[in-house]
Amino acid sequence: MNIEQLRADTPAVAHLIHFNNAGAALMPAPVIETMTRHIQLEANLGGYEAAGQCSAEVESVYGTIGRLINAQADEIAVIENATRAWDMAFYSLPLRPGDVVLTSTTEYAGNYIPYLQLQQQRGIEIRIMPNDEHGQVSLSSLKDMLDDDRVALISLPVIATNGGPVQPIEQIGALARAAGVLYLLDACQGVGQMPIDVQKIGCHMLAATSRKYLRGPRGMGFLYVERGLCQNLEPAFLDLHAASLQTADSFTIRPDARRFENWECNVAAKLGLGAAVEYALAQGIEPMWLRIQHLAEYLRQQLTEIPGVTPRDLGAIKSGIVTFTHRDSSAVQIQQWLAAQGKRINVTTSTCRSTMLDMQQRDLLEVSRASLHAYNTEAEIDTMIAALRQLPSV
Repeated sequence: MNIEQLRADTPAVAHLIHFNNAGAALMPAPVIETMTRHIQLEANLGGYEAAGQCSAEVESVYGTIGRLINAQADEIAVIENATRAWDMAFYSLPLRPGDVVLTSTTEYAGNYIPYLQLQQQRGIEIRIMPNDEHGQVSLSSLKDMLDDDRVALISLPVIATNGGPVQPIEQIGALARAAGVLYLLDACQGVGQMPIDVQKIGCHMLAATSRKYLRGPRGMGFLYVERGLCQNLEPAFLDLHAASLQTADSFTIRPDARRFENWECNVAAKLGLGAAVEYALAQGIEPMWLRIQHLAEYLRQQLTEIPGVTPRDLGAIKSGIVTFTHRDSSAVQIQQWLAAQGKRINVTTSTCRSTMLDMQQRDLLEVSRASLHAYNTEAEIDTMIAALRQLPSV
């Protein structure tokens, strides 16, 4: 990879060490330029008129996202964030009393809360898939759980927000397909970081965000819904974009995945998402994934040499999200200390509030999280390690 070009496209690296890519990565210059150009066009021409002038460019975003995950353009919906994208898929599922939803210990609270809501409203049942010796979903246990014909859905994140393993998503998909069970993936931390191919994975639905490893703008995400499933799902919300009024007493829902969208959207951010995907594809997802894994392993190794620091990542395959605890300092204190360095170092704190099942199982209240991208360097990691060695005693 051309690391120098990656960094040249990311001006902030000159004064900042950004290890919070699992929160919001630094946008590359082509994304910023695309969005700025459209905002200027709106200012000079008018919002509707600017959108009309860029209609072909907006339309191309769907095909671009499709290339990223090996899907068709009509299987993609572009939605204002990944949470809403995931919600639109989940709440459209015809889950009935007694239906079982399987999820992982690494499930994000923002997804687990809707499970609880439908447990209260519709009487569904939530079951947690056990982990194997690596801390990821046990495939043998999942196979046994799928013997229950009440299982209607498998839903989990590809990578947890608090680190943890890269889940065996392709093997899970094969088991789901064999059992005739729907499969919904939260790929927020996966898309842009690692290769994601919905055909190989076998998922029926997948939600992802723009702002994390894709390096796109905030307030933008997308949803994939398999073509054969899409027309059987009725979104919880409809408007004149998702559906068409036929008579005073009837309407029809559009046939493609855009039935999950709504009419009003941030066109500049939508174009920014498309530019981010184009940029990622141009760099190569596989080379970026290999570099991210290399940097993350380099950081984990360095952390083991600091007295009082304990790396907390599990999994046979680990991601660019590196988590750790310190014997004498809280995660918030570490975050503040690193941010106060001469060259600011951005990390964050991941708490039990976000991934309760996993954190409680491992008896953790919080972890420090440093999430690396391909534009980061070993020298930046060395700077962070040196700062951690100077961490004041509490």
